[in-house]
Amino acid sequence: MRRSLDVIIGVLPRSVLVFTRSRHGASILRVVNIQSPRIVVRRSGPLSGSVNVPGAKNSVLKLMAATLLAEGEYVLTNVPAITDVQKMSETLNALGVTTDWLGPHELHLTNTGNITPEVPFEKFDKMRASLNVLGPLLTHYGSARINWPGGDDFGDRPINLHVEGLQRMGATVDEGLLDIYAHAEQLKGTTIELEIPSVGATENLVTAAVYAKGVTVIDNAAREPEVQDLCNMLVAMGADIEGIGTSRLVVHGVKKGSLRSTRHAVIVDRVQAATYMAAVAVAGGDIMVRGARTEHMEELLNCYARMGVAVTPQRDGVRVTSHERLRAIDFITEPYPGIATDYKPLLVAMLCISRGEGSVTETLFPGRFKYIEEFRRLGASIAIYGNKATVRGVYELIGSEVKVPDIRAGAALVVAGLVASGETTISDIFHIDRGYDDLVGRLSALGADVRRV
Repeated sequence: MRRSLDVIIGVLPRSVLVFTRSRHGASILRVVNIQSPRIVVRRSGPLSGSVNVPGAKNSVLKLMAATLLAEGEYVLTNVPAITDVQKMSETLNALGVTTDWLGPHELHLTNTGNITPEVPFEKFDKMRASLNVLGPLLTHYGSARINWPGGDDFGDRPINLHVEGLQRMGATVDEGLLDIYAHAEQLKGTTIELEIPSVGATENLVTAAVYAKGVTVIDNAAREPEVQDLCNMLVAMGADIEGIGTSRLVVHGVKKGSLRSTRHAVIVDRVQAATYMAAVAVAGGDIMVRGARTEHMEELLNCYARMGVAVTPQRDGVRVTSHERLRAIDFITEPYPGIATDYKPLLVAMLCISRGEGSVTETLFPGRFKYIEEFRRLGASIAIYGNKATVRGVYELIGSEVKVPDIRAGAALVVAGLVASGETTISDIFHIDRGYDDLVGRLSALGADVRRV
């Protein structure tokens, strides 16, 4: 007797196309829905205990790309277990760099010099940080072809600063409909003044400048800790960079091939640290955030203090306590050392249940308010006026079903769920997995009622 045969012939968002041939010989094409993982949160608190903060997503991806600059074996420690690291590993594998895990947070990368400076289309569909292979490939191998990068949808995120900077260094850059091709036999040092202190452009231009002939000066450079982390690794590899941590970076080009591989510890993720601080701020309690560096978060911690959260620096991190209803404040997102745009969804979650009315003005990505509707589903009172959101605090939020629009907003929705009555079900959590190393497990260890289903 003939049996039915199911064959998956295509994949769609949240479903697959299945070709079925029955035992009677009939053929049927079916769409089968796939239930994506979700996070379910119930009212929790007070939180207690300690949490170890993993390495920074916004640093490790650029450090991985930097291994294209020199042959040898690299070891990165404190690497977060996130899907973006896996995707960057796949991108580097396609280029010729091998990657393997030595432990849960220790990544070994080998550059044998057999590099192909063109990345297959399928490797660039989800991650904006993949743009950072452009500078290393161009400066070391003379050309680079990458596809248009992805990343979170914050509205218009042009790459003109990357392109214009490379062109000033002598590169020819062609922007096609599907890809970007850059070519230069030898980049040349020059002075580049960025229109805005773009993190991505600064990182790309610094890596491109290490092998450029002469001196490259980048004015109005980004000062973020993650930029400093990349520069420090490049210096350990043999690069000559002055002004690390300032708005003027001076890169003295070195001879091609003179850089060497290295071992480097990824800095702690300040946004993940801020997430656990926000969790205890709304749910109440007393926790220790191990690894958090207060010098990287001064303006944010000032905001927390103004809202009534006590943050006390300790030898190996910070102690965070919250026992009263939060106070509403006004704040503005700005380039480092100001309030990072990545912190904004967390602060909005805190404002939602604060006493009084507060506001946030977005100066970096005016379109980064797409998550506000999800907070409204939880009962938040938020009004949008251009690039400003006004939040009137409510006594409690109400559990509901919400969808994650981007990485940080996803974490903020989880935080909001800690103070929502009933049950909050969060879908599209693949965004969270891109940037958070076991968010659910770490919150659960602090006493939060949160689970992945």
